[in-house]
Amino acid sequence: MLPKLSVLDLAPVLEGETPADAFLHSRALIQLAEKCGYHRYWVAEHHNMEGIASSATAVLICYLAGATNKIRVGAGGIMLPNHAPLVIAEQFGTLESMFPGRIDLGLGRAPGTDMLTARALRRDEAGAYQFDELVDELMSYFDDEHRAVIAVPGKGLNIPIWLLGSSLYSARLAGVLGLPFAFASHFAPDLLDDAIDTYHRNFRPSQFLDAPYTMVSINAFVADTDDEGEFLASSLYQQFLGMIRGKRGKTPAPTNMDELWNEEEKKQVLHTLKYTFAGSKETVYKQIMEFIAQRRAVDEIMVNGPIYDQEKRRRSFELLAQSFKEQA
Repeated sequence: MLPKLSVLDLAPVLEGETPADAFLHSRALIQLAEKCGYHRYWVAEHHNMEGIASSATAVLICYLAGATNKIRVGAGGIMLPNHAPLVIAEQFGTLESMFPGRIDLGLGRAPGTDMLTARALRRDEAGAYQFDELVDELMSYFDDEHRAVIAVPGKGLNIPIWLLGSSLYSARLAGVLGLPFAFASHFAPDLLDDAIDTYHRNFRPSQFLDAPYTMVSINAFVADTDDEGEFLASSLYQQFLGMIRGKRGKTPAPTNMDELWNEEEKKQVLHTLKYTFAGSKETVYKQIMEFIAQRRAVDEIMVNGPIYDQEKRRRSFELLAQSFKEQA
């Protein structure tokens, strides 16, 4: 069976635009994703990044869920050590009460930013090393047991919790807790297969899952021709080149990368973005199928596609959905 297909949206802010524009673009994209049959749509917590507008993640989820009718909407993810677990339980309990049966809560342990900003968030630097306890506390607010402190809304609600990761830590913990696991291979390819194996080896059936459930994220740029798809991907390459050079900014228009990077920078960017698939829908579908065939148990593919031209961005997701439907 083909894996399910979902969308990862970081609410990219384009050069020459504002976060308000980014939210309008995201609303248009999620409405298209719902129409095309994508399974879920996630946004992720980031801070102090001029080119990413999804910092107030729960607020953005509410906006997007309110613009749709049935697609699952959630966090991919909330960086839990940045927050009190009770606050997250209340936020997502509120979302689930507003949009019953449609909300996902994915949890990560990274700060989602630099350490200076992490301190501005009042993040305890030891929090990442107490992630197990934070997850356990958060999950406790959703059960029906009597407690001195309860989450309202939240108590007794069935909100799917995912663990997200780019290393083996969350893979092991997700397995031990019997939770679904998502790996951030769209920017951290090196440990993908080890993480999937670790998750499966440690998986214990739970009240949440009888068997492991694995999602992996990729980057995809789909166009009418291979050349155009590869050209569209240059916006993402430029962003990661900027990070190498210590310059972060908004999403730039596509360009000829040979005029921007040297060979060492090119090698580094293409390694980091190893699982980036670009081209026509036939080419990208073939690349994704080869990617799946090389590893075990990929239940769902989550696609990041930060394309500068918004009409072409929506077209990319539309073509990708078409390619999967044609093979179903």
